[in-house]
Amino acid sequence: MGFFVWGITMNSESMQRAAAAPDLPATTIAFILFCVKQFKYWLALMLVLEIGQALGSILVPYAVKNLMDAVAHGKGDLLIWEAFQQPLLLLLGLNVLEIVFSRGSGAVLIIMGPRLRQRTSRLLYAYLQQHAPRYFADHFAGSLAHRISETAVSVNHTMWAVLCDFWPIAITFSVSVFLLFQAHQGLGLMVAGWVMLYVMLSFWLATRCQPYAQSYAATRSLVNGKIVDAVTNILNAKLFARLDYERAHLEQYLETEVQTGRRTFWYMERVRWFQFIAAALLKVGTIAYALSLWDSGAISVGDFVMSTGLALLIISDARNLTRRFLEFFEYIGNVANGVQTIVRSHEIIDVPNAQDLQISQGRIEFRQVNFAYQPGNPVFKDLTVRIEPGERVGLVGFSGSGKSSFVNLILRHYEPQSGQILIDDQDINLATQDSLHQQVSLIPQDPSLFHRSLLDNIGYGSLDADEQQIRQAASLAHADDFIMAMPEAYQALVGERGVKLSGGQRQRIAIARVLLKDAPILILDEATSSLDSLTEKTIQDNLDRVMGKKTVIAIAHRLSTIAHLDRILVFDQGQIVEDGTHQQLLDKQGFYYRLWTMQAGGFMPEQASP
Repeated sequence: MGFFVWGITMNSESMQRAAAAPDLPATTIAFILFCVKQFKYWLALMLVLEIGQALGSILVPYAVKNLMDAVAHGKGDLLIWEAFQQPLLLLLGLNVLEIVFSRGSGAVLIIMGPRLRQRTSRLLYAYLQQHAPRYFADHFAGSLAHRISETAVSVNHTMWAVLCDFWPIAITFSVSVFLLFQAHQGLGLMVAGWVMLYVMLSFWLATRCQPYAQSYAATRSLVNGKIVDAVTNILNAKLFARLDYERAHLEQYLETEVQTGRRTFWYMERVRWFQFIAAALLKVGTIAYALSLWDSGAISVGDFVMSTGLALLIISDARNLTRRFLEFFEYIGNVANGVQTIVRSHEIIDVPNAQDLQISQGRIEFRQVNFAYQPGNPVFKDLTVRIEPGERVGLVGFSGSGKSSFVNLILRHYEPQSGQILIDDQDINLATQDSLHQQVSLIPQDPSLFHRSLLDNIGYGSLDADEQQIRQAASLAHADDFIMAMPEAYQALVGERGVKLSGGQRQRIAIARVLLKDAPILILDEATSSLDSLTEKTIQDNLDRVMGKKTVIAIAHRLSTIAHLDRILVFDQGQIVEDGTHQQLLDKQGFYYRLWTMQAGGFMPEQASP
């Protein structure tokens, strides 16, 4: 069974999994079985129904044989009905059996199919949710969505191939060989040998096709991600007059998909050559051998007709078998690709028996924290700092100095290699991530909104909030006026990632959402950078008012926005080089003083002047 574990080398038992994630196997066949296990009784019913359908089809030549024998031995018109009655009733019964069982199988498929796809998509998405931000930074969102969808569809198709194709074909081959043995042992042996050789060669050829299919699936996912990326940034393409460039850029990936697809399809075409040649040999060989047996009197006319009919049915199913093998391994390749991409170790998980974080004051402390995104390139070395409860602290420094890393560690988007980060003397690495994120709010510089109504986007901060509370938060964020000016007001949809709104409007919605959340720790990442100065002043006053006793951390490039805070931490190359109030730092005439004097239009440069 080793060939079933394509593309997956990690032992699922050694994988690190988030407790909230489903315990998905990291091997292809085990994953498929995990997805279908709750449908085991439906699957058993389908197996029975498919047996009935296959028997109804494959026994038709046997009924025709009886008819032909009745014709050959008929002695007069008065005996026609008596001679034909039993074969005709058998033929009628077989057709009824095929119809009833096939449609019963179809009904089960309709009942089970959408649910199986729903279950697979749900499991993959639930697992995907638990990946860390680094994982999502390394993958296209469109590509991940495509892989979830394609994997779910391929799980369905894999099961239908087994239940509706391979199983009935196995029944057909077995019954056919049995009937041919009853007619003549030589016929049975010839067809049985052909079937065994054909199935083994078809399976071997199909397994060799699997790497092509998996490569083609990966390429399709990549192209899908590139298309989503291009569509998402189409406004940038227009603004830079790069529409031709984007088409040419996408064409490279589309051409790769074409070449990968051709390699796959040409291999499949070679397999079909084998299939047609083998089928022709069986057809000619069976008819020629049966004809010689009939001529020598070894078989009856009915046996000859049955042999010919069964040979044609076997050829038809054999062709389907080869095609289904190719499709089956393509589906398996798609599933393997999806599992390999999504069912990986989770980088950040809650420790066993993690407790909810209890924040009563909001004290934040870094104790000898060492952190690096990549080995050998440290961001923080033995960083130690303490932010007191209710303190409002600004973070300043050049790009890459460690401000965002500092915030990412508090949010536990990343984990330090050593040291501790504590909130109210509780190590956040020992607390549940959900409890941490419930009590820490972030207003990012470039907020992302759901393609839902404004009411839903603001209400996301507190799912229990009523419309009055949502409007109050919007008013504090200076968003109520522009919302009410829209035709659909709070029911207006904002577009994908909020594209129907301006940058300033998106920031105000994000601020309203966080105000509604009302967490004891608030992080502002240049939260008002897209606003005009008057609106910024109004919102800043409102923020100062609602901050109350919250612990606040504000990243700022415009130093004037944090000059009024209780304390400012100055970062440089992963170290806090200065710490104090705005006036204290100016009086030192050190690093912060240089930043303040270097500002152009209120903003810091990206790096120090040479």
